[in-house]
Amino acid sequence: MAAMFQHLITVSPLGFMYGSAGAFLSPENLVGRSGSKFPPDAATLSGLFFSTNHTTKQSITHHTELAQKLYVAGPFWAESNTPETFYVPIPRHRVISIEKQEDDEWFLDDKQCWQRNSEPKKKDIEPDCFWQSIDSWKRKTRLIRTNKEAKKVPWEYVSFLHPKMKDDERHVMERDGLFLENAVQMDEDYCLVYLSTHALPDGWYRFGGEGHMVEIASHPLTPDSTINQLLHPDNQIKRACALITPGVWGSNKLSYRYPKHNEFPRCGLKMLTDKAVPYRYRMGNRKTERGRQGKGGQLGRGRYAVPVGSVYVFKQPLKKTWWEFPGAWFEAGLLKKEGLPPEESLLKKVGCGLCLPVEIQGVV
Repeated sequence: MAAMFQHLITVSPLGFMYGSAGAFLSPENLVGRSGSKFPPDAATLSGLFFSTNHTTKQSITHHTELAQKLYVAGPFWAESNTPETFYVPIPRHRVISIEKQEDDEWFLDDKQCWQRNSEPKKKDIEPDCFWQSIDSWKRKTRLIRTNKEAKKVPWEYVSFLHPKMKDDERHVMERDGLFLENAVQMDEDYCLVYLSTHALPDGWYRFGGEGHMVEIASHPLTPDSTINQLLHPDNQIKRACALITPGVWGSNKLSYRYPKHNEFPRCGLKMLTDKAVPYRYRMGNRKTERGRQGKGGQLGRGRYAVPVGSVYVFKQPLKKTWWEFPGAWFEAGLLKKEGLPPEESLLKKVGCGLCLPVEIQGVV
């Protein structure tokens, strides 16, 4: 049987969760949230696993095993008292409006073109809700809305105006001395959720781009949990699937809307998606001029990802689960160039392109 997620990792903020420093204030930039991003990607949790494995007395597992077998995915979120019923992005073919108490769906007509529901009153519905509970994944759109299993995110952005201090003095800089920090305040009854093949020791950690304090706990996931059932080999993707994490396909320099690998069935492929989103998935060590490792780290090459919720419709049944996707689908050419086996795909190890089967009207 294919691998599965064995643990659910909850991340509970201790105060403000995450901040990203915006550009310095100037006459051209007096408002806005420059560089804000939330929640942190699964790669952040993956990095925390490796740093914890190196720095704590009680290691998680052998480093080689962790490098080969650790898979994480997310981000998701849930109510703190029921983390197993976490919320995932709604597939883009579902249109749910909480404010108007209406719903709609995209479907494929006889000419295999995307269409909205034929009722005139529904054509004006715009989605204002983009997350649904994992337990409602197979339900009809109308039931998801009426059962209140779709919700808006439980956090909001809060901007702070900060003085920038001189490096060697306790004085505010005379020029470009102010900047905006964008923190996120989560409802105290909610937490972030990630999936993992390994447990992370419970405790307090610094997490995210600004190193804010969070409380992390690991919860066991059984094979009959909803997410593992949806990813079970008996529940293979037939003709349609939807992303619940961003999807990056291509080489180490280029990104595509779908895998460019020869074995990927792109003939007759239909997509329902939106514009690409920025995505970074690794940290590199900054080195000095003499080749020595520096004190800090630096972000790797930025990529563009297919956004969550994007729907793929295949001409023929795919007959695979996400676990069975070859690593070369994620990083075509890169694995072969570096002499690595397909299962060593870093992008797959951080849950890139995690997708679940969906049913689309007009797709048999």
